[in-house]
Amino acid sequence: METTFDLQCPFCGETIVLDFYPEDGKHQEMITDCEVCCQPIQFDVRFDRDGEASITAERAQ
Repeated sequence: METTFDLQCPFCGETIVLDFYPEDGKHQEMITDCEVCCQPIQFDVRFDRDGEASITAERAQ
């Protein structure tokens, strides 16, 4: 099961590589700054029963 994901910054479009693990919970939220533009990004991760991830990234307030 893949736990490393290439995600796109909603501010500058830069690719960000993050790890999420189903063992940490079926629903996870995380806010981190983009390494390029330093803007805060909120990630929402949901794992289904098979461990497949659905991830959204949006501008954090």
